[in-house]
Amino acid sequence: MTPKNSQTMKPATAAKKLGIYLPAAPQEFQDSPVTREAYAELQANPPEWLAELRRNGPHPRPVVAQKLNVSISGLTRGGITEPLTTAEIAELLQSPPQWLVVERATHAAVRAETLRVKEEKRKKAATKEARENAAAKREAPKGTKRNS
Repeated sequence: MTPKNSQTMKPATAAKKLGIYLPAAPQEFQDSPVTREAYAELQANPPEWLAELRRNGPHPRPVVAQKLNVSISGLTRGGITEPLTTAEIAELLQSPPQWLVVERATHAAVRAETLRVKEEKRKKAATKEARENAAAKREAPKGTKRNS
């Protein structure tokens, strides 16, 4: 019986899952597929290069957006198209430009609306379930009374 081949992922996929900017990773990481076992090991025991990239960057756009508390589209509207380092992100947060203030407010409003809609759906589902339960009780056959 031959050993089972391990699943692999492209370096770009592994970098995305690890939250790092692929071109900043070591060449050996960029050039070879990553097995699931190697990925799990990188998650559990990150080597120094991975810890350094996560700590200081450069960070990919999704990580930059998260750290700035804006959407990726908001980054684009603000003119941020390249990866940023932790220091550059801290500088933006320290003295935010107008676009960042606007995008953070927009992002917060979108999140609040999403939560409102989610809560409304939950309430409607609960009401519907209560109605269905009440209807099921009305339709259930009545038990017979015992004569003593």
